[in-house]
Amino acid sequence: MEQSVLAPELADVARRGCQDELTDYNVYLALSRRERNPKFKEALVGLGETERGHYEFWMKFAPNAEVRAIRLRVHFVTLIRILLGLTFTLKFLERHESAVVRRYKLVEQFISPEDRPRFDQMVADEEHHETYLMGGIEEGRVKYMAFIILGLADAVVEVAAIHAGSLGIYRRTEIAGLAGIVAGMAASIAMASAAYAQAQQGFSGSPRKSAIYTGISYLITAILLAFPYFVTQNQYFALGSSLAVGMALVAFITYYDTIISARVFKRQFFELGGIILGATAALYVIGVVIGSFLGIKIN
Repeated sequence: MEQSVLAPELADVARRGCQDELTDYNVYLALSRRERNPKFKEALVGLGETERGHYEFWMKFAPNAEVRAIRLRVHFVTLIRILLGLTFTLKFLERHESAVVRRYKLVEQFISPEDRPRFDQMVADEEHHETYLMGGIEEGRVKYMAFIILGLADAVVEVAAIHAGSLGIYRRTEIAGLAGIVAGMAASIAMASAAYAQAQQGFSGSPRKSAIYTGISYLITAILLAFPYFVTQNQYFALGSSLAVGMALVAFITYYDTIISARVFKRQFFELGGIILGATAALYVIGVVIGSFLGIKIN
């Protein structure tokens, strides 16, 4: 088929398809080189070969296209794999594939009958080829994600509110920050104990690891939230910076969870964000009332 007789829509999708598939081929090869599990390594190589076949299919419709793999995307996905794990990476790629499938289906009416079987197989590959790996992957960071979220979310709500309330009593920001850290240390132990007890009630994982994930995520979050209070003497700037850190942590962990569980990001983020801001505002008002009207402002 000559490119000159192609529909413009098909020519454009073919050119973009060549670049996407060539890039994905390089992505899977890069992932396979870092994979230690022989089963997953072989599967990733297979996925890469599938993408190479898709690239060759689209080259038939764009023989003169000069395309190169997007190296920045390859390095970005590799970095995601290192930091966030194979499960998250495959889910992330799956979302990209969903957009690709929608684009391909827009031009299916332009595919000739002799090319239609291969085109349909390619679409089916894009819709399902990541998912067949997912059932056998059970990474600790995913298995215990609920406990990590529990520790982080509770820390952001509770410690941010403690800082806000402390500002109504203490004049010095570092004292308010220290109050949050001390409270965070105590609360992280309590949360870890609660997570341990919860994990014993039918959870398939380790109660000990559940407690560790919960406690550590709580403590780290408490320290990050307290940090602004030690670098500025401006109470409102410290409070605002701490809240910004908390909202950024919530956004990150919410995005991670929505990728893994296919939930809606905005709903989860705004629900938790509303709780954080509401609790912080309430505790700040209470702290101001205690500090100002009861005369116990501490320097």
